[in-house]
Amino acid sequence: MASVRDWDSELEDDEAGAVIRAAGRQLKLWREAAGLTQAEFGAAIGYGEELVSSVERGRRIPRPEYLEGADEVLGAGGKIAALKQDVAEVRYPKKVRDLKKLEADAVELCAYNNSVIHGLLQTEEYVRASMATRRPPFTEEELEQQVAARLARQDILTEVPLRVFSFVQCESTLRRPVGGRMVMRRQLEHLLDAGRFRNVDLQVLPLDREDNAGLAGSFRLLRLRDGSTAGHNEVQLVSRVITDPKEVQVLDIRYGIIRAQALTPRESLAFIEKVLGET
Repeated sequence: MASVRDWDSELEDDEAGAVIRAAGRQLKLWREAAGLTQAEFGAAIGYGEELVSSVERGRRIPRPEYLEGADEVLGAGGKIAALKQDVAEVRYPKKVRDLKKLEADAVELCAYNNSVIHGLLQTEEYVRASMATRRPPFTEEELEQQVAARLARQDILTEVPLRVFSFVQCESTLRRPVGGRMVMRRQLEHLLDAGRFRNVDLQVLPLDREDNAGLAGSFRLLRLRDGSTAGHNEVQLVSRVITDPKEVQVLDIRYGIIRAQALTPRESLAFIEKVLGET
């Protein structure tokens, strides 16, 4: 049986809490309608009574296998299992959910990075290695949650209809050995694969360029379906969506200059291959 320690216990915002409490109420109603006690129900699906109680009170997030087992035991015909998608979304930190929603509404995503490889282009090993350097460190459970959240966003690269992506990576991000030599080799190989997608333009801004309009740091632009554009900036302890037209315009101008200063996509793939050969 799973123990309470195996489950997420931090509901960090009102939206997540509301979803989990609603799911808990539905599970309790179905269980009571079936005439089962919490102990009987828990035994039937392979979980302890304490954990069942915590889920029904909205204090624990029910995992997909919990919902699937409940659906089968309670004869819900898919009605409980249907909660999996909503529950899965709130397992991720709020800032990740907010960004994912913004990305989902975008038709074009543009990003400049000068510290690490952009999150949508990272391998699982690279994600894990970069997050493991955090201080104070994540617990093992928090680290797994963060890694899963980062990887879940990457589906957007190949979702239909295809969006347009433009990435500019500072050369420093290609040479910084996050996770060690072999992790970086696989990361560079992954970049080469992603850079060949028809909907992805990947550019490198070499360190020997005298002019660099991105010295103020990494940022991204999202061109939305309604014709508007939003910016996003993430720095120490702050993740900020930018909607003020004047601020967005500044970022738009900077990104255009950065792209002009960078190598072309074709030149950039050759550059990445060169760095890979040196790694």
